[in-house]
Amino acid sequence: MPTRHELPPLRALVRLYTPAPLQPLYTLLCEVEAAVGESLRPGLDHQVAHARLAWWREECARYAHGEPGHPLTRAQCAVRSLAPPAGLSGLVDAATWDLASATCETRRELDAYCARWSAAMMTPLAQLAAGSDPGAGEITAATVQLGATLREIELLADLALDARRGRLRLPLDELARAGVPPAELARPPWPAALAALLHTRHQQLRRQLTAQAGALPRHAQPLLRGVLVWASLAAQLSRRCERALPRAPGPRDHHRALDAARAWQAARRATQRRLTLSPRE
Repeated sequence: MPTRHELPPLRALVRLYTPAPLQPLYTLLCEVEAAVGESLRPGLDHQVAHARLAWWREECARYAHGEPGHPLTRAQCAVRSLAPPAGLSGLVDAATWDLASATCETRRELDAYCARWSAAMMTPLAQLAAGSDPGAGEITAATVQLGATLREIELLADLALDARRGRLRLPLDELARAGVPPAELARPPWPAALAALLHTRHQQLRRQLTAQAGALPRHAQPLLRGVLVWASLAAQLSRRCERALPRAPGPRDHHRALDAARAWQAARRATQRRLTLSPRE
């Protein structure tokens, strides 16, 4: 299996607790995401970046037809028992929007961005986990919804850094209603109006995550253990970000022990089919 990118600590914990039948697929999805994300590397010529993304879009189409050319997608075909997902190009779509510094005017547009990423990342995992389960469609839909929420939490965790790169992770209409100029996102500590907006959004996201995790049937929890660990870690990340306000969260290395303990607890509860999340946990 090609391994060219070291997974970030949170993603590595998710892989550790992903059940063995899903681990190769999860790892390869992360690898493809990282390879596509190389097109956003600071300093990379813009035309080269666009050419890379165009190649990956074509590769996703080849992969969807069972004729991949890249070692990563070829390996993914080899380990999967399902037909190649057409939605993998969602990772390219997200990177293309970021390269263009596309700004979301409304919440609906930002939700669509996160949903596109989640459909590409979560759908293959949920389908493989659900298998022939009679409720496979519902399990997949609930998992994709959960993935979109945890993706927005990840985006907000890097709010200031992304803003300095021209990528705004809050809708312009919400900033306008709060009286916050978009440029303020890049300059923490943030003004009170922006901090209040972020407080509210983090609380909303954790409530969504709790409801979405609760919508998954109990019998699906063991095979979706990695996704549920991911959700638990995302909820903890959201709480850290909220506690740091009005400042941006600092480096997270010193939280690794806490993350590891939380991941282990979440994995154990999911294995026992009794994992629940709490927005106030």
